Amino acid sequence: MSKIIAFAGKGGVGKTTVASLVIRYITNSDKGSILAVDADPNSNLGETMGLQVTTTIGDIRETYMKDPQGIPSGMNKINYIETLVEQAIIENKKFDLLVMGRQEGQGCYCMVNNILNNFTEKLGAHYKYMVVDNEAGMEHLSRRTSGKVDILFLVTDYSLRGLRALRRIHDMLDRLNLDVKELGIVVTRGPEKLSETFLNEVKEIGLPIVGVIPDDPSLLEFDMERKSLLELADSSSSVLAVQKIMDTHCPA
Repeated sequence: MSKIIAFAGKGGVGKTTVASLVIRYITNSDKGSILAVDADPNSNLGETMGLQVTTTIGDIRETYMKDPQGIPSGMNKINYIETLVEQAIIENKKFDLLVMGRQEGQGCYCMVNNILNNFTEKLGAHYKYMVVDNEAGMEHLSRRTSGKVDILFLVTDYSLRGLRALRRIHDMLDRLNLDVKELGIVVTRGPEKLSETFLNEVKEIGLPIVGVIPDDPSLLEFDMERKSLLELADSSSSVLAVQKIMDTHCPA
């Protein structure tokens, strides 16, 4: 069974950036195979790592729903959909990427979603790590991981608005029946010393801050030049901050 590391937080706080840097850490540390799952409808995890996405799970779902009878001879529905998912996996030398893409349109998607959920879970079992970049609602986690998550990083920027979004996400966990072994807050674009106001808000949420990632100019530079975050220098302040988090919370 793979070790599941997941990320959640409101849009724009750097959640996908942190997920990319964690993937960078695992690959550079030779810790094992990785299935990266982009479960955010914005679908930009691949872009941050220099990968071009051509097909998503959402595309597969819509293709099937438009023509449920268009299954090649000799295949059943399950084999057909699973084959399409295998073709949608983007293979990289150090990890594979699966992009969820668009959400459901009109109509009943129960059958196709059940097939996708079961196959995604089976697929993840072949990797040592599954790194999941989530939408804020986290429905993907409850559907496709049997509700079991080893580490859930709740990501916020250095703002009270971001923290209050984390509080709402934290409150969802029981409703989603998620079994999270370890849960903590990661602060992005944080100063050396966090303010008392910020820390008091964290205390009210009742979760530890597991790491603070400083405002790193190289992240903006790489974004503007469309360079992969996997190529960031080892000396980059954001790389060093994520390394510290992972050395503590995901040792070999």
